[in-house]
Amino acid sequence: MNSLTTTSAWLLPLCFLLGSLPFGAWIVRWRTGRDITQMGSDNIGATNVLRTSGKLAGLLTLALDIGKGVLAVWLADRFTEGNVAIMSAAALAVMFGHGFSPFMSFRGGKAVASFAGAFAYLVPLPFFCIAILFVAIVAVSRYISLGSVCGAALFPFAVWLILHPAWPVLLAALIAGAFIVWRHKSNIERLRLGTENRFQWRK
Repeated sequence: MNSLTTTSAWLLPLCFLLGSLPFGAWIVRWRTGRDITQMGSDNIGATNVLRTSGKLAGLLTLALDIGKGVLAVWLADRFTEGNVAIMSAAALAVMFGHGFSPFMSFRGGKAVASFAGAFAYLVPLPFFCIAILFVAIVAVSRYISLGSVCGAALFPFAVWLILHPAWPVLLAALIAGAFIVWRHKSNIERLRLGTENRFQWRK
């Protein structure tokens, strides 16, 4: 095996394991003694943590979930000297770890925050353009899920239009966007029915 193959053999499972750390569940358990999967939308992500356990818990969950996305792609960058194929695979690995955590019986969150950290590092300009769109949609509609779904669906097009990147980067953007839309299928149904929760910073 060449050095990149050897590196990816341990690095990508490490990124998956990093992504699988369920910070939201642990923070809620630490602060309240309760199980986040039995609260609100049952999701371990920052939105549900904020809604059910307060601003501090929600913001801490958001920061840690973004951080593990950044760290995964940074590690791939550091140990492969910027190999975009392995960095792209690391971005997906950390997202899949968050979505299918072995610490949560292979359940998990929707991976939006880990996606944000990973792709903000990998493709910063397209990501921040989509982040502006996300903020605008949430500000107008007050639906975080709508902003997430729209941003994820348009993200691969933004990557292609702005960067015309190497195929592993574009493929990773396509898979990541599709993954987030798929993980929001229940939210999409609630949006269709008009029963989705609106975001409220202040109760």
